[in-house]
Amino acid sequence: MGANVGIPSSEDLFLLHEGSLFHSYRILGAHVSKEKGHEGVRFAVWAPHARTVFVLGDFNDWLSGEHRMEKISSLGLWMIFIPEAREGDYYKFEIHSQTGQILLKADPYAFYSELRPGTASRVVDLEGYDWQDQAWQQQKKEVPAYNKPLSIYEVHLGTWRKKDRTSEEQYTYEQLTTELVDYAADMGYTHIEVMPLAEHPFDRSWGYQATGYFSVTSRHGAPKDFMRFVDRCHQKGIGVIMDWVPGHFCKDSHGLRQFDGKPLYEYEDPRKAEKLEWGTLTFDFGRPEVQSFLISNALFWMDMYHMDGIRVDAVASMLHLNFGRWNEEPIRNQLGGEENLEAVAFIRKLNQVVFSYYPDALMMAEDSTDWPLVTAPVHEGGLGFNYKWNMGWMNDMLKYMKLDPIHRRYNHKLITFSFMYAWSENYVLPLSHDEVVHGKRSLLHKMPGDYWQKFANLRVLYGYMSGHPGKKLLFMGSEFGQFDEWKDLEELDWFLLDGYEKHEQMHHYVKSLNQFYLNESALWQLDHDPEGFAWINPHDESQSVVTYMRKGKSPEDELILVCNFTPVVHPDYRIGVPKLGLYEVVFNSDATEFGGSGQGNTLPITSKASPMHGMPYSLSLCIPPLAAVYIKCVSEFQSEIDEGEGGNQICAVKNVLLCSSLEEKGED
Repeated sequence: MGANVGIPSSEDLFLLHEGSLFHSYRILGAHVSKEKGHEGVRFAVWAPHARTVFVLGDFNDWLSGEHRMEKISSLGLWMIFIPEAREGDYYKFEIHSQTGQILLKADPYAFYSELRPGTASRVVDLEGYDWQDQAWQQQKKEVPAYNKPLSIYEVHLGTWRKKDRTSEEQYTYEQLTTELVDYAADMGYTHIEVMPLAEHPFDRSWGYQATGYFSVTSRHGAPKDFMRFVDRCHQKGIGVIMDWVPGHFCKDSHGLRQFDGKPLYEYEDPRKAEKLEWGTLTFDFGRPEVQSFLISNALFWMDMYHMDGIRVDAVASMLHLNFGRWNEEPIRNQLGGEENLEAVAFIRKLNQVVFSYYPDALMMAEDSTDWPLVTAPVHEGGLGFNYKWNMGWMNDMLKYMKLDPIHRRYNHKLITFSFMYAWSENYVLPLSHDEVVHGKRSLLHKMPGDYWQKFANLRVLYGYMSGHPGKKLLFMGSEFGQFDEWKDLEELDWFLLDGYEKHEQMHHYVKSLNQFYLNESALWQLDHDPEGFAWINPHDESQSVVTYMRKGKSPEDELILVCNFTPVVHPDYRIGVPKLGLYEVVFNSDATEFGGSGQGNTLPITSKASPMHGMPYSLSLCIPPLAAVYIKCVSEFQSEIDEGEGGNQICAVKNVLLCSSLEEKGED
């Protein structure tokens, strides 16, 4: 971090122990530096219960007693400068507790870690990377995220691709920098969300049980390799979001558990500390130094790796004292409730601090409860996030889609209820990894019906999702209809795109749908404003059809979506529309190029001055089976044209519009 940079002042120490040192990673950990003319590494660690602390590493042949740290704070900060240490060296802290224990601990603030199964920390200098994402950073400031398209591709870096299908050798950050980034850009995603990158000992925890919160996992390469990955994402117009896990940490002996011989990062009360359901420990959110640690960590990923946002995992487990304690005596807070008031205060503080440094950050809560005002500002009584995963929508939609279409008419509310609360928060609609693992089956495999109907059902689900208010997230493999659920030790079933027609067509469909979504501002410009939505007919449960409008800021920017959730074709389905004129089908999930039956309207449709569904006009169109159909008014009339006397006029108008449409598509 540079010569003499990071030596703590008395103010730094005060802020650390007050919970307000928001860049504590500049003080603690291992920093390549120069002191008194000597190059070396300065080490610092917080261990208030320790009797003595030593640094062991490559520089002293891992011999105890060689480098004893100095206690520079009465509240437990230890420090030493070691001239013999160099970048690349492995090290640990040897902590002698007050009860005589000798603990070998990885550095909580380490920037790099030994490749598993090794557990040592590693010295690395994060300075000096030449970022080339200035244009990306500038454009983020110009339009708020709320008014932009947000289509997220959720990725587990370890299994997106491997050297070969069942290999244990994972792709490097360097390989992902070209292949994954190019793929996501080509598919039309706006963001990549990577599952947790913090160092973790067990592959199958997927990073959700971490030991090295400041250490980008060494499974794929070095820290600056990952910087290049993020940099190239930004150069290709793709944002990067990281899953972040401040709710709990794993119990591995080299990690944070009883770091200096006593509970330190976790609650001292074992009832509050133990996450019984997961076998992990809860951070002590009321402890000032833990607040400095976690808030600094969130900022660290944005400061050093230019992350565009973080998705905060398992917020419900933080907010509720008795989360996962199903058969235990409930814990109560000082007011008699079951809310973790310290966690609530921490979350609010976290969001306030992050937005004070990064006003354009995406702070997303994965919260499965009905906690109010998750995305409301703190000063209005909210938790201060700017997005929340809509778990209610996800659960209702998957429950509905798994039904045989003959039974969907009796469960129609599952696809309409979400509109009762769609604007209560700023939502992301997630179809994430959690829905396609541990026996839950892949999205395609959840769908009922024969082989053709499974794909058609998945297409209509995605089409409905694109039209529903809220930003979008899809887990890797779902874009080509992976039939098996996610196998978290193997790469995706990419072979399905080599000669399996329906999967190739699904892949093409998702790419086309993403592009359609990006190009139609009605689908995202007023996502969080009820003015951007209007029902046409939510009540056709007998035929399992819903019809609604999405609107942009311009009065001309309107789309109508009709979704048919049964395999029945409706050749003459009449709906109300807001304008008199010609309407054209601009996207049809049943197109043959997507693997559909190719049914639906190919010519423009004329609306009539026949009021319907609370609209002044109406039109009749063909609704394909198990399909999402988007239509748009392409020419508005001042008055109705009589098709008897003025038939030639309307045919001429239709022909002009049809020719114009074909010309735009490059067809003869």
